[in-house]
Amino acid sequence: QVQFVESGGGLVQAGGSLRLSCAASGFPFSMRTIGWYRQTPGKQRELVATITAGGRTTTYVDSVKGRFTISRDNAKNTAFLQMSSLKPEDTAVYYCNALTLINLNAWGQGTLVTVSS
Repeated sequence: QVQFVESGGGLVQAGGSLRLSCAASGFPFSMRTIGWYRQTPGKQRELVATITAGGRTTTYVDSVKGRFTISRDNAKNTAFLQMSSLKPEDTAVYYCNALTLINLNAWGQGTLVTVSS
């Protein structure tokens, strides 16, 4: 079945960096646009960044542009989110998913990023 396993989160000071990883399985990873999402308590999950199947096109929400970089390794069925210049408002649980598989509701456990001021 479709599965996502996120890792790489942790506690970091404002201005620091983290690299998140997303290991995917159960579907043709190299054929799907992948997105990184984040969620804080009481708020809806927010789409933060996307990358097309071949990796040529990326998009970012305005609040992370210039600070976050999404990438992927199709040979390893893995996506990444490099986060730099982190701010306290980036604190959230981060998830990945394939944009066209969202309706399957196959979310991973996420990885918690905490940015201290």
